[in-house]
Amino acid sequence: MTLQDWKNSGTYFEYQNKYSVFYKESGSGEPLILIHGFPTSSWDWSKIWSSLSAKYQLYTIDMMGYGFSSKPKDFKYTISVQVDLWETYLRKRGVFSFHIIAHDYGDTVVQEMLARHKENSEYEFDIKSVCFLNGGMFPETNFPTLTQKMLLTPFGEILKHFMGRDTLAKNFKKIFGKNTQASEQEIDQFWQGIAHNSGKDVIPKLIKYLKERDTHKIRWREAIQYTDMPKRLIDGGVDPISGKHMAEFYKEIIPNADVIILDEIGHYPQTEAPETVLSYYYEFRNQL
Repeated sequence: MTLQDWKNSGTYFEYQNKYSVFYKESGSGEPLILIHGFPTSSWDWSKIWSSLSAKYQLYTIDMMGYGFSSKPKDFKYTISVQVDLWETYLRKRGVFSFHIIAHDYGDTVVQEMLARHKENSEYEFDIKSVCFLNGGMFPETNFPTLTQKMLLTPFGEILKHFMGRDTLAKNFKKIFGKNTQASEQEIDQFWQGIAHNSGKDVIPKLIKYLKERDTHKIRWREAIQYTDMPKRLIDGGVDPISGKHMAEFYKEIIPNADVIILDEIGHYPQTEAPETVLSYYYEFRNQL
């Protein structure tokens, strides 16, 4: 499904009476929400969407600052605020019990959800299971790219003006598997989603979530360790950011860790090996 097809098949809701948030739904069955990563958008799920929607009722959004949603320059782009957005959306849709698949930044959004679940016995949302894909859930094992590191500095406000489609292509080449590289067309569409609505302007604000991971390191780690819903990690092993090294750390610290390592896959398993991800996800769900 092309990025334009994705956009045409979704719609929008108004958030806080002034922002526009893109969302997409389809399918039937148990609710499953899909939470995308940085710096891309919900289109990341396009290769597995159709198959999943044949089994589950799917829900996804472009979080604030991403894809086709609003990208205000004065917005406070924190993980907590993105969870607030998800909770608002789910209330609007009447969805209070659901399963989750998350990737990258989305993993950290889920960690905040799990922390709220852990800390509040009356938390209104019932998370039935979580499937994590590659993400820097633990600062000890997260190795950002040079571009990401530079965006975190004051130089980021200057660097953003020099970022473009070729910058993305260069960085994605490093984090995708050798034999599962994104096509030129895919790079074009990833970039279109990022650049939509002056998206480059907010990238230095969005990436500050990396600092939040340090601030909330213990709380977010314990949110995975000490919540009892089933969890599986499907990890692209050759990802230099959060590949096999992160998966091995996950195994060490998470009780009864359920981990699948895809040896030749990089940072975007759902794009690089969609059928393999689906196979392992269905296996996981069938065990519940």
